Amino acid sequence: MKFLDEAKVYIRSGDGGNGCVAFRREKFIEFGGPSGGNGGRGGNVVIEVADGLNTLIDYRYQQHFKAQKGENGSGSDRHGANGKNIVLKVPVGTQIFDEDRETLIHDFTNVGEKFVLAEGGNGGFGNAHFKTSTNRAPRNANPGQTGEERWIWLKLKLIADAGLVGLPNAGKSTFLSKVSAARPKIADYPFTTLHPQLGVVNADGREFVLADIPGLIEGAHEGVGLGDRFLAHVERCRVLLHLVDATSEHAGKAYKTVRKELEAYGGQLTDKVEIVALNKIDAVEPDELKKQKDRLKRAAKKTPLLLSGVTGDGVKEALRALADVIGESPVSAKAKSAAEAEPWSA
Repeated sequence: MKFLDEAKVYIRSGDGGNGCVAFRREKFIEFGGPSGGNGGRGGNVVIEVADGLNTLIDYRYQQHFKAQKGENGSGSDRHGANGKNIVLKVPVGTQIFDEDRETLIHDFTNVGEKFVLAEGGNGGFGNAHFKTSTNRAPRNANPGQTGEERWIWLKLKLIADAGLVGLPNAGKSTFLSKVSAARPKIADYPFTTLHPQLGVVNADGREFVLADIPGLIEGAHEGVGLGDRFLAHVERCRVLLHLVDATSEHAGKAYKTVRKELEAYGGQLTDKVEIVALNKIDAVEPDELKKQKDRLKRAAKKTPLLLSGVTGDGVKEALRALADVIGESPVSAKAKSAAEAEPWSA
């Protein structure tokens, strides 16, 4: 299943049924009178958060959704049936935006949450509704109201407790595979990770969900590389773990490059708690490691953690630091089930 975190869809609620003009004409009934029934109400367009979903891939193959129309009224005071609602299933963390892609309509954060996006039209009154003491034989009825229609954008922001950021090949996927059951693709070239990955981490009996996103490079906010749109998936995180490659040319410059992209993106990412770690310490000599650590300390203005995702050195300390920030109660009640689901693949 491919990972899709954005989709544009067209929705339309059902039109209301028309009212009926009819009169009761039966043998031995001298004054039958009007008997036209009301039209049924059109169906609503409802969006519901479903458990077990973690992508918007269903909306790549179907973009138009229309609720059922209400049935027309008929004689003998028979009202038309209401139209059936149409329900769109989305994963937790989905946001609904108007067609301008800026106006937020609703944000789904809980499984089972429902939101009526477009209400169906009311059914029209039949002529029996207009019967009065002075107007005993009305010959008019109302048409049903038309439903609502609009284009909307569905955007998915993963709900995780902690997020991994860094340059491509900083060792984020290796770290995720080391601390969780997730099996992201790992290779010795940049942009190995093309889609966000989730993993459930256990640190001293405390569980939280860790999100890994594709690496950022200089100019990502302008669309260079894979761009920065995947940063939306760490907007809900409480803490960020910034991994810097110890084998890079200059650890301090690498750190500042990513921080610059976080600032350009916005979304209050620079205001989140950040834990800085120097990764791949097993691949450099002690003298070079000391230089890189000092460079990173000056750039980040804090002492970085030292770890290696391959050997496991310093990994437990990094997990404890993340767990201390997250606390005993993670932000995502259902993120664990989403992370334990079958991993996405391209």
